Amino acid sequence: MELNFGKAIHTLGPSLWGGVGIVLYITLSGFFCALAAALIIAIGRLSKNRVVSRILSVLIELIRGTPLLVQLFYIYYVIPTLLNGILAMAGYETNIQLKASTCGIIGFAVNYGCYMSEVIRSAILAVDPGQREAGLALGFSEAKVMFHFIIPPALRNSVPVFGNYLVMLIKDTSLLAMISVQELLLRTKTYASQTFLTVEAYTLLAVVYLLLSIPLSQLTGILERRLKRMP
Repeated sequence: MELNFGKAIHTLGPSLWGGVGIVLYITLSGFFCALAAALIIAIGRLSKNRVVSRILSVLIELIRGTPLLVQLFYIYYVIPTLLNGILAMAGYETNIQLKASTCGIIGFAVNYGCYMSEVIRSAILAVDPGQREAGLALGFSEAKVMFHFIIPPALRNSVPVFGNYLVMLIKDTSLLAMISVQELLLRTKTYASQTFLTVEAYTLLAVVYLLLSIPLSQLTGILERRLKRMP
């Protein structure tokens, strides 16, 4: 078997470079949306309102109990159909369609948000109770104590775990090929089927993912060490 990595790099390389931009956009958008969702869910889970807490608990179990790929399919194919059907029953003829990349961001935000919410919730519960007591003693309300005294150290302590989730998310973008997002895997599959340079194409794909993931892991480690030196 004769390998031709030079040709693969020359012809597939530019396409993969274009896919990197899409992957980074979806990864970062999905991660920060997931972080915001995780914070909201974690606070809701700790709420004294048992109805809200219970609803969010059920949501987390539903998300953790189904594969991410199934959730992406559901958002991409099912939700627009349901919305069109509901509006049709109300007398409105619509043709709602969601962009595949938007569905990817929503899917990652919901899925990773639920997982990361448990990290934040545990970190909040692990914060020294004296922080809350000090805030209340200074005359702050419960909400201000939460956002000024509890959440900042909780998020800081969660950085290593968040870094791991970010690396996982950048690799999970390969699932978006199943809903036709022109990311790295789909571009590689198309190229390999046209040129039959299967070994070369998928080897390049693996290298690109390594080049994306390893620096993120290193940056997370640097950020973690700097945060540990903070008072």
